[in-house]
Amino acid sequence: MLTHVLLDQSLLHAAPGLKVGAIYYKDIIVGESPKMIKGRLQFYQETLHTELQDLPLIEKEGIAEWRHIFKAAGTDPSRYRPSHESLARAVKKNGNLSFVHSAVDLNNFFSIQYMLPAGIYDASALKGTVTVKIGEEADTYEGLNGRTNTFKDKIVSSDDIGAFGSPIVDSNRTKTTTETTEALQLFYLPPSLSKKEAEKLLAASAKMFHQIHSGEADVAILDDEQTVFSFQKTT
Repeated sequence: MLTHVLLDQSLLHAAPGLKVGAIYYKDIIVGESPKMIKGRLQFYQETLHTELQDLPLIEKEGIAEWRHIFKAAGTDPSRYRPSHESLARAVKKNGNLSFVHSAVDLNNFFSIQYMLPAGIYDASALKGTVTVKIGEEADTYEGLNGRTNTFKDKIVSSDDIGAFGSPIVDSNRTKTTTETTEALQLFYLPPSLSKKEAEKLLAASAKMFHQIHSGEADVAILDDEQTVFSFQKTT
């Protein structure tokens, strides 16, 4: 089944230069994160925890720019934080993040390593065209935070069923589990990141994901020159 990911003009107008990295994975095996990966994640989080003790979070590279992007979209970043800022706050406070499973753990690692929002979704739960846009009143869903979230004037992704993901919090409907065999991963890439740097970031991320989960990956960068990414779903 051919599926499309579309970067909507509303987002490009609000944040010129914004890019979305999209990776479609198929035939993957999701499970508990291997000990090697857990060790690597733990070491990085401990290093970040130490760094953030003497650094105001707003001064951490990647956070101020994303707060600016949120404001441009109409979102108050003090009330609705970018997901990577929330993760960094948790690391600063607690020293580490809880392990969930290999797909989520690695997605969180990419998010704090590159200091940008990233989301990973069970592609079998997606129906029709996926659109990344600025949300409207009707864009709501039950989030992983246990609340009903509304996405008017916030960056959101939706399919033919409705909204399902954002750089704030994702939905229960499309969350990945240990039963997931195909996934769509979205990286929200700031204007300051060049396309060449974005390509390297996505290639490195897809390679690391493949090393842990096997399978295959299709990669694309959506921007003002290429606004559509198409891939062949297995289900």
